[in-house]
Amino acid sequence: MLDLFTSISADGATTATFLISLAVALICGGLTAAASAYRSRVSSGFMAALILLPAVVMTVIALVNGNVGTGVAVMGAFSLIRFRSVPGKARDIVAIFLVMAAGLACAGGYVAVALAVTVIVCLGLVLCTRLPVKGSRMLELRVTVPESLHFQGAFDEVFDEYASHRELRSVKTSNMGSLYMLTYEMELRDEKQTQAFIDALRCRNGNLEIAINRAEERSEAL
Repeated sequence: MLDLFTSISADGATTATFLISLAVALICGGLTAAASAYRSRVSSGFMAALILLPAVVMTVIALVNGNVGTGVAVMGAFSLIRFRSVPGKARDIVAIFLVMAAGLACAGGYVAVALAVTVIVCLGLVLCTRLPVKGSRMLELRVTVPESLHFQGAFDEVFDEYASHRELRSVKTSNMGSLYMLTYEMELRDEKQTQAFIDALRCRNGNLEIAINRAEERSEAL
């Protein structure tokens, strides 16, 4: 029976074990990148980082092994990376932690652990995208209204008919104060009724500009 916790470098690191660990690290990075891109928009730079990061981490840890001075220096260098990064989505942070863990496991020669954990977590990421999460159907509605319109409650009847949820997120003036731009977060009862919903709003806002977009995931939801 295969023991996941048996290190291929238990009898000493060799060129062959290093190349095997490097190949497994790249495979784990590729699987994680594919799972992160499944039904989600990610940049090519982020994909490349996920693929290559496990190999980089594995190489650094393998070189630092047993050298305290070098380990402290590397820790200080890695700590600087935090200040060059921006807040991301929770899904992205899980992917980064996963490739880091895979790289560490490969550095210790535990390639079976790295592959098993990567496959299981990637399957979890893919399955989570298919969950009926309410936020995935949220829309951002931007409505422009004239200053003469008392917008509080002006669209309640339309929202009650077409939307299952709505919340006024922001109000700002435009065109020297002659217009108001309202931003709502909402969810339609039936997305096939989008055109009818917009037509109903146009009758209330004087046929001014209306825009509907997918609501972006907020970083504070992490």
